[in-house]
Amino acid sequence: MAGFSWQWALAFGLLGNIVSFMVFLSPIPTFYSIYKKKTSEGYQSLPYVVALFSSMLWIFYALLKSSNATLILTINAFGCFIETIYVCFYLFYAPNKARVQTLKMLVLLIICGFGFIVASTIYLVKPPQRATVVGWICLVFSLCVFVAPLCILKKVIQSKSVEYMPFLLSLFLTLSAVMWFFYGLLINDYNVAVPNVVGFSFGVVQMGVYVKYKYAEKMSRKQQKLPEAAVVVTQVVIIDEPIIRVVQMGV
Repeated sequence: MAGFSWQWALAFGLLGNIVSFMVFLSPIPTFYSIYKKKTSEGYQSLPYVVALFSSMLWIFYALLKSSNATLILTINAFGCFIETIYVCFYLFYAPNKARVQTLKMLVLLIICGFGFIVASTIYLVKPPQRATVVGWICLVFSLCVFVAPLCILKKVIQSKSVEYMPFLLSLFLTLSAVMWFFYGLLINDYNVAVPNVVGFSFGVVQMGVYVKYKYAEKMSRKQQKLPEAAVVVTQVVIIDEPIIRVVQMGV
């Protein structure tokens, strides 16, 4: 029975790696748009900085964990690599104000935050308890990763536009949450399972908002085209009326 559970855990873990790989690659269209515009103005760096920090924490947790850590380690190593590229790309095209804010977040989270967690874990926590303590920290910041894209929801609702909302990221985060929830459940690691329940819920909310305002945008464009067509028709009638009168007069 245990072997059967492990086979399912391995299957969900591998699927979790595959989907998470897609999650990490999903912002590529966003950064391609930034590249074309030559500016990252209007986009948020917070999701990428928090994702980088979270990946670093999960790597630290996997290194402390005695078993069932390989799949966690592999995907988060890739996550660290790709999120670093995203943040550097964002900084290159960011306006001065956004660049300064991003650098402050990097110093606060990556240098100070992660450095403090590593140092305090090594020097203040006994070796048998280190994985448990770091696991709880990972749980909290995994929730932050899922919550971070919600900062875009306010912009979407206010502007009634989904231009700055990466739908692919929301979709793959939702799928990833399902896979990692079952993986954590099957290996009895609730630090992995619990945050993915919240992740699934937030992902569904984000996709719902996207669909709502994407449909609203299409309807708005159709309504804008109708008055334009009406104006054109009216103008044709007005222009044609003198011509008809001239013909009737025999000129």
